[in-house]
Amino acid sequence: MAKIRRALLSVTDKTGLVDFAKGLTDLGVELISTGGTAKLLREAGLAARDVSEVTEFPEMLDGRVKTIHPRIAAGVLAIREKADHMAAIAEHKIELIDMVVVNLYAFEKTAAKPGVSLEELIENIDIGGPTMIRAAAKNYQDVAVVTRPEDYAALLQELQASDASLSAATHWDLAKKAFSMTAAYDSAITQVLTNLPQAVEMPDRLVINVPLKASLRYGENPHQSAALYASGTVGIANAEQLQGKELSYNNLVDLDAAWQLICEFGQPASAIIKHTNPCGCATATTLAESYRKAFAADPISAFGGVLAFNREVDAETAAEIAKTFIEAIAAPSYDAGALAVLAAKKNLRLLRVAAGGLEEPVVKTITGGYLVQSADRKALVRAEARVVTKVQPTEAQWNALEFAWRVVKHVKSNAIVYAQEGQLIAAGAGQMSRVDSVKFGADKAVLPLAGCVVASDAFFPFPDGLEAAAARGAVAFIQPGGSVKDPDVIAAADRLGIAMVMTGFRHFRH
Repeated sequence: MAKIRRALLSVTDKTGLVDFAKGLTDLGVELISTGGTAKLLREAGLAARDVSEVTEFPEMLDGRVKTIHPRIAAGVLAIREKADHMAAIAEHKIELIDMVVVNLYAFEKTAAKPGVSLEELIENIDIGGPTMIRAAAKNYQDVAVVTRPEDYAALLQELQASDASLSAATHWDLAKKAFSMTAAYDSAITQVLTNLPQAVEMPDRLVINVPLKASLRYGENPHQSAALYASGTVGIANAEQLQGKELSYNNLVDLDAAWQLICEFGQPASAIIKHTNPCGCATATTLAESYRKAFAADPISAFGGVLAFNREVDAETAAEIAKTFIEAIAAPSYDAGALAVLAAKKNLRLLRVAAGGLEEPVVKTITGGYLVQSADRKALVRAEARVVTKVQPTEAQWNALEFAWRVVKHVKSNAIVYAQEGQLIAAGAGQMSRVDSVKFGADKAVLPLAGCVVASDAFFPFPDGLEAAAARGAVAFIQPGGSVKDPDVIAAADRLGIAMVMTGFRHFRH
């Protein structure tokens, strides 16, 4: 094990650095540093040589050029066991660097700032840092590359126990972490820049480099392994779990479906999800009332379901929830009364979720590749929709149709939603024919269907679906239109004396 004699320190995240540097100094390690890092070390009473003293060249170009110099790069990259390398080092009087302690400009934090300019983004792309990290990681046999403050304590302990040396295994582990950091950094830059307004809608290369957040017990089934990867601070993947059992793969999928649905509404709203499909959804003037209405649509399916709310959960709502078995809840917050009520359900998973992430691209795997699409965020504008029947929807029916159109977007195709104003009555999901979804939804209905409205995620290919729903009591329909049979469907609606709205766009969800 080679002894660490000289270390280069240049970090943006200065957490724990002074203690680590002091530990290195106590072991006789010489410190070389730059800019703010050097200033911090000297203020702590530690000796640190400037990089410019080593390179005999000043920092320049507003700090863009600091460590990019042969005297630094060669000191890191020289292979100690190669005679010609060491001869070159001696000839040019280059000092070997045995440890590189570097982390990078906080590009992602800069990118998250509202209204950040392209110029600011570009200036926060680190150049010297990744160069030093990659150089040290490439020469990992001779150089220890330290990129994570959380590693400082363990490294100091090993150095103190081994006469300022680190094992080959530690060198290798540090190198892998270093390459992971530079890969993630470059990926973050690529993702941000390709998503700028002036960029093409779909990048020419898909970059997915997201850190592991949690290993899951298993996937959809116990024989499948699974893990959660997450970046940023928003959405279900970054939710804070306040209580309950470990989240499962299926919990996370259902919670995300519930969260996406609940974010459709401005009024207090509740959603109940079972196997990614809504079995209850409602809006009301209070959250508790919206939950009672959502639950009333299908109390049997709600058992063991996943809930989402778009308001802080209060004690009254919590008391309603506590009446049945629920797997998990997602909400922006919970008041003290709600937490006290739900604490009695010790296995109930409570998630506090920060809004956001709904505009992220949708990525799915297929054998041999990936499919990527933009998120389905197209909203219905009443003035742009067409009433195609002789009967016009009443204002109450319009409100119900708009509600149903929001919900049907979150039901698996073929999707049919029966609703009244502010309340899902029943849903027909995932059937192979649209008329079967119509019949299935009606057969599942617990609440009366008389006077309800119907939303269809795609056009009715034949009048039979409309006729079947009308026979159960539906009086108004909303659908995209666009079928060659549209005239026949409209004629059937006129014959039955019901209203129909065509949106001009569909909401398939596969």
